[in-house]
Amino acid sequence: MKTFAHFNASTLDEAVSLLSRYGRRASIIAGGTDLLGKMKDEILSTYPEALINIKTIPGMEYVREEDQVLKIGALTRLEHIANHPIVKGRYLALAEAAGKTASPHIREMGTISGNIVQDIRCWYYRSPNNRFPCLRKGGGRCYAIDGDNRYHSIFGGSVDGGCYAVHPSDTAPALIALGALIRTTKRTLQAEDFFQVGVTKTTVLDDDEIVTEIQIPEPPNHSRSAFIKFALRKTIDFSIVNCASLILYSGDRVQTARICLNAVYVKPYRALMAEEVITGENLNEEIAEAAGSAAISQAKPLQHNGYMAQIAKTMVKRSLLACRD
Repeated sequence: MKTFAHFNASTLDEAVSLLSRYGRRASIIAGGTDLLGKMKDEILSTYPEALINIKTIPGMEYVREEDQVLKIGALTRLEHIANHPIVKGRYLALAEAAGKTASPHIREMGTISGNIVQDIRCWYYRSPNNRFPCLRKGGGRCYAIDGDNRYHSIFGGSVDGGCYAVHPSDTAPALIALGALIRTTKRTLQAEDFFQVGVTKTTVLDDDEIVTEIQIPEPPNHSRSAFIKFALRKTIDFSIVNCASLILYSGDRVQTARICLNAVYVKPYRALMAEEVITGENLNEEIAEAAGSAAISQAKPLQHNGYMAQIAKTMVKRSLLACRD
């Protein structure tokens, strides 16, 4: 690794001030499970001049309910979220997503904010020593389009339609399905509006902006949520496809639904057509199957990833059936 300056911030104001000073030449570090690997392999053309450690800021690791809102500090570790009784009791999709992220050791280090702001996992982007200067690094092409695209987007690309690297987070679709808000040092955003594709960016965060808290409204009575993940191994591996769903029932029929896939598109993918299919219906095998088909109706797989569409269809179906009363 190259040399860099390291700062232990004691307050959010100090961290923001340091980010303002260094601009894009600095990076925030908390758990470091994503950032340190990027630095070690030198995957980018530039290297951070400074790392700003925010784990030294007190009061940013908590899970509590206030005024029917679940509040989670940005530095709360994934393992803590996965096993918290409140989260497991009323926000099950998030508990399941956090508990299926990576491995136990990584969950003990990785934070909820780190999981949603993490960088893409495309093997061309992640190739050591910046071997492939792709679109997401400011280059001119996406190597996956004509190359090995087994784990890339089945719903098109971005960065002007050229990059097909998928968003890898497990907790992101759960937060979107649950209608979460993401609070930063500047604003409060709907989770669905938080993600954005750009050069070395996966979120809308400004260079001097830091996630401070996740807020999730208490799910209504007669609602159920679930998270389903498909990966090559049950632990450590990133999702090939994952899906989170929240279903609100009126009697024995679906009143409203929120369904979000991830690892299938450059951002978390809200399956709106699937939601329309099940609204007002009795949620059974046939309706869940139809919703899965609707979810992938606009899929446009690349040469080597057509199988992901069938997996996405199945993940939607299984997440919905897991939400049955």
